Amino acid sequence: MNFAALRRGFRQHSQRSFATALSALLLALTLAVPGKVYAADSKTLLVLGDSISAAYGMSLEQGWVALLEEHLQESHPHYRVVNASISGETTGGGLRRLPDLLARYEPTIVLLELGGNDGLRGYPPASIRDNLRDMTRLAEDAGAEVLLLAMEIPPNYGARYTAAFRDTFTLVAEETGATALPFILDGIATDASLMQEDGIHPTVEAQPLLLDRLLPSLLELL
Repeated sequence: MNFAALRRGFRQHSQRSFATALSALLLALTLAVPGKVYAADSKTLLVLGDSISAAYGMSLEQGWVALLEEHLQESHPHYRVVNASISGETTGGGLRRLPDLLARYEPTIVLLELGGNDGLRGYPPASIRDNLRDMTRLAEDAGAEVLLLAMEIPPNYGARYTAAFRDTFTLVAEETGATALPFILDGIATDASLMQEDGIHPTVEAQPLLLDRLLPSLLELL
């Protein structure tokens, strides 16, 4: 991976406060618009993530979450997918938003894809771990199964920090009983042909590969 390009891309990404606010507005509008009609006994799968799940740089229909919904319509039609992901989201932001999302959608499964932005900003691993653990326990207390997607950061953040960041996801899973997945961008983040020019976000072509990494563990829960 071109880590210099990644860091430049992140600086630009982190400065897009307007873009983040716009993403939040679009999310609210998306969740407010009536979608497909589901049976009264349907179950909800809630995805709470950042730009990796918010289909950054492409239409929502091209992202891996939309592809997941298409897959479940055939294999598990009684499940609906709610994508509450926002570009630029952190674990702290996710923790603040999660209670309302749980109350509104009463999900059976919660996918947490957060932590990458915290790591790129150098937030303390202990704080990231606390936020992820609190989110997991909130979801579990609400009766949901939790799928925790691990993230990675570039090695130029230092071996000590990158190791502590990597261990965060395993520790949270062990403490809470959440189902942990390996790095969802493994083998993708190092392939320039599958990454956008900013070096941070996967391309449209990479979205089916992201889903392929997630699907086996998710189907076990379903």
